[in-house]
Amino acid sequence: MSVTKEIKRVTTNSLQEMKKRGERIAMLTAYDYSMAAIVDEAGMDIILVGDSASNVMAGHETTLPITLDQMIYHAQSVVRAAKRALVIVDLPFGSYQGNSKEALNSAIRIMKEAGAHGVKIEGGVEIGESVTRILTAGIPVMGHLGLTPQSIYKFGTYTVRAKEEAEAQKLRSDAIALQNLGCFGIVLEKIPAKLAKEVTDSISIPTIGIGAGKHCDGQVLVIHDMLGINKGFKPRFLRQYADLNNVMNSAFKNYIRDVKDKSFPNDTEQY
Repeated sequence: MSVTKEIKRVTTNSLQEMKKRGERIAMLTAYDYSMAAIVDEAGMDIILVGDSASNVMAGHETTLPITLDQMIYHAQSVVRAAKRALVIVDLPFGSYQGNSKEALNSAIRIMKEAGAHGVKIEGGVEIGESVTRILTAGIPVMGHLGLTPQSIYKFGTYTVRAKEEAEAQKLRSDAIALQNLGCFGIVLEKIPAKLAKEVTDSISIPTIGIGAGKHCDGQVLVIHDMLGINKGFKPRFLRQYADLNNVMNSAFKNYIRDVKDKSFPNDTEQY
């Protein structure tokens, strides 16, 4: 029997148990109540309120513009819907870098105002002080290594990270450092599958992959991508589970047609 079928609410402890037993962890993003309710009811282990809301909800080119207040708003909506999934919230760009006191204040706001179950933070040893400070307050922290979208202007590209040995070695040591600091898990984004397997095997906390191959302890996708709501975004790592763009477009066109030709509402659809 799977670990998650035995529990009412997924916790950081149950994720640890899943890794030990080899049960894969399913994680998906959500940003609003209605979508989160469907995701939760389906049996998702973790819902990530990602700063990808900056792209898919607000239409920004990068994740950088979204604010802490906006992240809290999205997180509040998701938490109201989630009855069983662990809800993790991204600390947005500018809310933790270079200032561990600000990082702690940001994390506390997310936990208090949104009722979230933990935060996710991008980076390795360089954010160690912030991670320690947040954990000292009793707030669970998930790490994020590899392609870290908040650093996109430093990288200059969204291509695969850690293909060169120097960067791969830093990622290996960062993963161990995050584990030793007390993180309960690490997202590995867009790195070679072989490296992701090495990292996953070298640490006792779960790894969640996105574009990091099949050997991670779990997987995460952006909900708009896997549902096919976004047209034209089809990286190699994305498996599209539905084509909602066409389904919704067709529904809207049918509605417009029915309104225009006066067939909606009909006699049975009025009072």
